[in-house]
Amino acid sequence: MSLFGTGALGRVVRSGLGRRRAQTVVIAVAAMMAVASAVVAGALMVAASAPFDRAFEKQRGAHITAQYDPAKVSPGELAQTGKLIGVTASAGPYPATEFRPVDPTGFRLPTLTLVGRSGPDADVDHVELKSGRWAQKPGEIVLSAAFESPLVAIGSALKASGAADAPALSVVGFAVSAGRSADAWATPAQVDALAAPGNSVRSQMLYRFDSAGTQEQILAGRAKIAASVGPGALLGTQSWLDTRRAADQGAAATVPFVMAFGVLGIVMSVIIVSSVVSGAVGTSLRRIGILKAIGFTPLQVVRAYVAQALIPAGAGIAGGVVLGNLLVVPLLADTASVYGTASLSVAWWVDAAVPATALLVVGLAALIPALRGGRLHTVEALAAGRAPRTGRGQWAHRATGRLPLPRPVTYGLAAPFTHPVRALAMLLAVAFGTTAVTFAVGLTASLSAVGDSQDPESRAAVTVTTARLNDVTPPPPPGAGGRAAIPSPVNSGASGPKAADPERVRAALASEAGLESYYGKLPTEVTVAGVSGSVRAGLYEGDSSPGGYELLSGHWITGKGQVVVPTRFLQRTSTKVGDTLRVTYEKDSADLRIVGESFDTSGSEPQIHAYMADFPSAKPSTFLVRVKPGVPAEEFAHRLATVLRPLGGDATAAPPADHKGIILIMDAMAVLLTLILVCVAGLGILNSVVLDTRERIHDLAVCKAIGMSPRQTVSLVLAPVTAIGLLGGLLGVPAGHLLHRVVMPVMGRAIGTRLPSPVLDVYEPVQLLVLGLGGVVIAVLGALVPAGWAARARTATALRTE
Repeated sequence: MSLFGTGALGRVVRSGLGRRRAQTVVIAVAAMMAVASAVVAGALMVAASAPFDRAFEKQRGAHITAQYDPAKVSPGELAQTGKLIGVTASAGPYPATEFRPVDPTGFRLPTLTLVGRSGPDADVDHVELKSGRWAQKPGEIVLSAAFESPLVAIGSALKASGAADAPALSVVGFAVSAGRSADAWATPAQVDALAAPGNSVRSQMLYRFDSAGTQEQILAGRAKIAASVGPGALLGTQSWLDTRRAADQGAAATVPFVMAFGVLGIVMSVIIVSSVVSGAVGTSLRRIGILKAIGFTPLQVVRAYVAQALIPAGAGIAGGVVLGNLLVVPLLADTASVYGTASLSVAWWVDAAVPATALLVVGLAALIPALRGGRLHTVEALAAGRAPRTGRGQWAHRATGRLPLPRPVTYGLAAPFTHPVRALAMLLAVAFGTTAVTFAVGLTASLSAVGDSQDPESRAAVTVTTARLNDVTPPPPPGAGGRAAIPSPVNSGASGPKAADPERVRAALASEAGLESYYGKLPTEVTVAGVSGSVRAGLYEGDSSPGGYELLSGHWITGKGQVVVPTRFLQRTSTKVGDTLRVTYEKDSADLRIVGESFDTSGSEPQIHAYMADFPSAKPSTFLVRVKPGVPAEEFAHRLATVLRPLGGDATAAPPADHKGIILIMDAMAVLLTLILVCVAGLGILNSVVLDTRERIHDLAVCKAIGMSPRQTVSLVLAPVTAIGLLGGLLGVPAGHLLHRVVMPVMGRAIGTRLPSPVLDVYEPVQLLVLGLGGVVIAVLGALVPAGWAARARTATALRTE
């Protein structure tokens, strides 16, 4: 309290805080929610801007991960490559191999890169343990955190392969390598044991260079290390630029919408905090006149009323920083998991900049009206504090009095014109709150549409496979590195389980009662002329339009000689719709015309879609089934499974679509930020109505004295708020709709694609009407408490309060 004075000045500050307890609490809570929203938005903006870069530097990730043939270069020679000019640090050599483990339920995981390291620490690629411990002896393995699931947890036993005598590996930990140097780690001896027989062991070296920011610099570094070893010794390299590009695709999509919420939160926080504080000081002008009359100097008056604003606001700001950090922790943890980076935390400067800015806003908001009160003469301050300027709002009373509405309602409708600045602040609060809600509703609907469009198989009621379900490799978990797994039997060779004949599966399907339609599909890999490496493909049999992807142009495949490709494939091959591609599956080749551009967010490995009849050797591994209306999918699948299992196939009811990963995180962010902004808007309304009600307590008491009922008093208080809420909703809904139309395409461009109309056109007319009425709901909820207080206030007490 010494900053603002002691003795009489301190008593004035304490008295003001105690006398206006409701306003003191509102200032503190409004500041807390505003700061919390700004901390959450700021933290998410920072986290989404470059999560990979921060994690990569923290772990000292490898600019180049190199694989060598140990038969052509010795460990000593490899160690010498770390001393080349331009190499700032190196680690290795480590033994490395590929293997494909089987989880406890019999499912195969995708092919993993297994590296033998004695510990997580190293000069390059300091692997961060997320849980558990490091592998210390043979039979133990540490997996990438992307593979952690209820089925694969610490203590789970993984078989090294599908063979009956394959060794078991116990999962002892989960770790994160920002540079994706490996998918799993074990002791060097364990890697050597798993590699024999059949799998070759390579030597892995990790390098950091003094210049590695461009592809040209990476190629120069690769050429340098390749020239330092014998011909053929360097088997391949992985650039950190490619790893960063893949990791940043998800992060890039979050930046535009987090920035939108961040700007909304910051602007709204400034409006609400300024309105709350300036209103609290402005309504004390009469008391300022009294203080000046008993001898307080203008400077003392200013200090006293700035203190009455800063003390509760400071407490609220401190609480807001704590609340914001607590709210953002689970979002940051999920974000780190999705991006595959090390754990994230709120940047220190966000926790410093947000409260400092909030204190500055509060100080300025309090200082301006306090200076005005300090400059007023005593008599003028007393007059200004007792009532609004004579004649202000009289024209509004005359105009609303002509409306065919009850008098308490028309009397209340004219109230905002008495304090137009305060009414404008209320209007902006409601408009911004409605904008946030409208944008959030559109965003979550668009993200849901994106998830549905990327999982067309979920539209089928029943999934039929030509192999038993426990013999089929599941897709990799969200965020897992590497190529998506292609369904295949666990065991290969003559001794493995045989797949069902697709012809017999079709016959069983056709004879089943309740069938409406079905189509076959084979997820596989093909080669495309002019494209290096293999390309993921979906080959379809029958009418596959029910399971087709959303299209940006052209049409879905309808027969032979056609192919649908995603935008990224067109960019990669410099082709367009109408061009022809030569596609090869095993020994079959076909010239296919590009007939459509699909919407695909699958990342760096887009999938093409073609007709199975173009490749005679292709057979469907899955049939996607639609049942007739009224037929239970579970019952249909159970009946069909009893027929297919003796043949080697299986059937199951398709589970509902489960949107995971970045879509779930963005939904959670949107909901949290929207709730905070709505709370801030409600608090702004609450404060403004409290100020209005206290200022008009004498008028309300007079109205009560001449017969106004409590219900009419509530109507009088809520009428202007309802009008402001309606107008704010009319302004906020178009603004939210416009914000959605601006932000969503930016998010699409951030991941290298355009968005189809089902993702953009998500608002229904009725939904927009309801959202518009949401402004009224926000305003009324914020005003209910002071309206109830005004209705319950006794007439005599109110007159004495005046």
